[in-house]
Amino acid sequence: MKSWKKVLLLMTVVLLTVAAVGCGSGSDAEKSPKAGAVKLGIIQIVEHPALDSARQGFLDVLAENGYKEGENLVVDYQNAQGDQGNLQTIARKFVEDKKDLILAVATPSAMTMANETDEIPILITAVTDPVSAKLVKSMEKPGTNVTGTTDINPVADQLQLIKDIVPAAKKVGIIYNSSEINSKVQVDMADKAAPRLGLELEKVTVTTSSEVMQAAQSLVGRVDAIYLPTDNMVISSLPAVLKVAEENKIPVIAGEINAVKNGALATIGIEYYRLGRTTGEMALEVLNGKNPAEMAIQGQQGSDVVINLKAAQRMGVTIPDEVIAKAKEIIK
Repeated sequence: MKSWKKVLLLMTVVLLTVAAVGCGSGSDAEKSPKAGAVKLGIIQIVEHPALDSARQGFLDVLAENGYKEGENLVVDYQNAQGDQGNLQTIARKFVEDKKDLILAVATPSAMTMANETDEIPILITAVTDPVSAKLVKSMEKPGTNVTGTTDINPVADQLQLIKDIVPAAKKVGIIYNSSEINSKVQVDMADKAAPRLGLELEKVTVTTSSEVMQAAQSLVGRVDAIYLPTDNMVISSLPAVLKVAEENKIPVIAGEINAVKNGALATIGIEYYRLGRTTGEMALEVLNGKNPAEMAIQGQQGSDVVINLKAAQRMGVTIPDEVIAKAKEIIK
């Protein structure tokens, strides 16, 4: 009897082991990408809502068109946390790993990535001026391994929005990182537009995110409004600017919609999720064999007026009815 019990016990152990091994191998097979899966590298300078939205829009388009992460798509997302050294390390690693496709989110990411490879197709998004950044030869015909979307803002319209909301405004403060080409381009546009609107600009530059609050504080008592371009460093520190603005009743006009959703007063701006989707659609063409060098840089068609009424309250601003009537979205 004892020997039979030992045999039964041994058989049970063997069966359970086989079952466990079988389940384990099946699970691994489900998680492992198929042979020939697309290796996608995503390089992003810093996390903030606009850039995150663009990235998500890109991935959503790929998923909707059959590219499923963990099946036929391997996504390697790397965030540089605002550090140029990190960007270079990420870019070199992507080249070493022989990625099939790269999404570069924001101008610093795109410039660093393009410096590391002229062979791997690079899709850019949230890049203000690809020509000034020397990523492409022209917007119509890039002529390089880079294509994608621009987030160039209607800066003149955004400054006009300040006048529409605060007609008595004379001086406008701008906070930006002078080392970001995309920010310098927008400030140059503001310099040209401001005199036509009877505005004088007070420009304050920052080199690290820790300087943003001090920059905002330096504008107190000197300006009637603050304008924030789509500067990656400044927008990632938006709460610091808003704290100063709300305490001192200074309206903040932003260069993009996500900043308004997160507490700025208003914008006439683009929607980064839509921009990311456009970039994703372009990536599908590249994956189907189209040459990035022949694909024109695209932008969002049309801009939306977005107003945050809660922010208006906190900043002590009354939005004129005619401005509210133009708004596509009102945050209450």
